[in-house]
Amino acid sequence: MAKFLTSNQLNSELEHLLEQAEERIVLVSPYIKLHERYQSVLKTKLDKQKLKLVVVFGKNEDDISRSMREEDFNFFKEFPNVEIRYEKRLHAKYYANEKDAILTSMNLYSFSQDNNIEAGVKTSSSILANLASSIVPDIVGEDTLDNQASRYFQRVVSQSELLFQKTPQFDNGTFGIGLGKKYLSSKTEVDQLSDFFENSRGYKYGGNSWKNSKSKKAAGKSKSKFNSHKPTGFCIRTGKEIPFDPEKPMSAQAFKSWSRYGDPDYKEKYCHFSGEPSNGKTSANKPILKEYWKEAKAVFDF
Repeated sequence: MAKFLTSNQLNSELEHLLEQAEERIVLVSPYIKLHERYQSVLKTKLDKQKLKLVVVFGKNEDDISRSMREEDFNFFKEFPNVEIRYEKRLHAKYYANEKDAILTSMNLYSFSQDNNIEAGVKTSSSILANLASSIVPDIVGEDTLDNQASRYFQRVVSQSELLFQKTPQFDNGTFGIGLGKKYLSSKTEVDQLSDFFENSRGYKYGGNSWKNSKSKKAAGKSKSKFNSHKPTGFCIRTGKEIPFDPEKPMSAQAFKSWSRYGDPDYKEKYCHFSGEPSNGKTSANKPILKEYWKEAKAVFDF
C-alpha cells in the first residue's frame, strides 16, 4: 500500500529505507550531493559484498560534475558491488531497496533535503520483486501502482549508460559446489568517470580548503565526451569571467588570496551569477546575490 510523505517524514523514510537494505540499493536522481545523514547510513553498508548499489544520475551532459560531485563518486566507488549510470534525460527521482521504494520530487541533494518543499510516495514494491511480476504476472497477481512504478524504473536503469562498475569476486566454495563462498576482492569492470574527474578543470571547495583538480598527466589526451565548455559565471572576488559553478566561485588567482585565511563567509565583491557588485553580500558560502538565486537556479538547473 502506498504512503504519502512530506518534509521531515520524507527524509526519515528515505534514511530508514537505506538502513533496512540488505541486498540492493537503487538511487535514481538527476542531482547527487549526499547529505551527511545519508552518507553516514550508507557507510554501514560498505562491508556488505553481496549488497548491490545502483546509482543513476543525469542532466548537464556538457559537464556532469554539476550533477554529481567527485567527492560522491569517490565515496560510491568504495562499495564492493556498485554500478554508476547516466541518463541525460533524467528528471524523475526514485529510491529503493529490495522491499520498499520511494517515488519523490526530492533530489539526492543536500540543498533539496534542507530547503525545498518536497513530497513523495512510499510503496512496498521493489525492482527485484516486480521484475518477477513482469515475467509471471499470473502468479504475482494484480498489476498495482507499486508494480508499475518498479518495472518502469527497472527500464530506466537498464537503458541508462553504464559509466562505472565494480563487482565482488568470490572463491568457488567448498569442493567447488558453491557452498560457503568467501569474498576475495572486488574488480573494477568499467570506469569512465575517474579520468573525467581527474581531467576536469578548476578548483573544488571542500571545507576550508580548495584542491586543484587539473590532471598533471592528461595533457594531449583526447577529451572525454563529458568534457566541454562550461557556462559563464564571474569570480566573486575579481569579477573576472570564469566557469559558472556555485561550488567553485573564484578564479585560481583569487583562490590563492582567499586561501590565506580560508574563511568561507568572508564578504566578497561580486555576484557569481550576474557579475555585478555585491557590496559584501556574497561569499564563498553564498556566491549568488539573494535576488538572483531563483533565476540562477532556473537558468543553470543546479
